[in-house]
Amino acid sequence: MSPDDKVTPLRPKRPCPECGRPSARDSFPFCSARCKDIDLNRWLKGAYVISARDDEEDTDAGDPK
Repeated sequence: MSPDDKVTPLRPKRPCPECGRPSARDSFPFCSARCKDIDLNRWLKGAYVISARDDEEDTDAGDPK
């Protein structure tokens, strides 16, 4: 392989979801271990929540119509 050949990266560079800087290979999709740890802390504290309605009925257990 000659030095002029370019290697195609496996993943495209994307902005870090925490700070917006370009992502790094060792901490993808984050730019650093710090931003990765910030995101993990938010998950562990319950900051990321998928909202659900209490009035939803379970359609799988209901009578077929």
